[in-house]
Amino acid sequence: MINALKAGCLAIYALALASLLFPLLGAETALQYVAIFLLGAHLLELLVMLKAVRRYPGSLAMSLLLTLLFGFLHWWPLRSDNSDAGV
Repeated sequence: MINALKAGCLAIYALALASLLFPLLGAETALQYVAIFLLGAHLLELLVMLKAVRRYPGSLAMSLLLTLLFGFLHWWPLRSDNSDAGV
């Protein structure tokens, strides 16, 4: 399920980028606004959830990029709250 949502985010970004070069049945502006909205929302998430984003086992730069692309789909599993893990 999460991978499908991540693929959806990537598809929106790819279509928005493609719409800058090619006409996409009149949906260019809408796709670009949706992509900008997603990036803005994910930027706010990044600022609010920076503590969880820092828990990523890889580099901080990669974690920041993944959060900008996927938002809570990236940082949700990194939270320290283990109540849903049965601990």
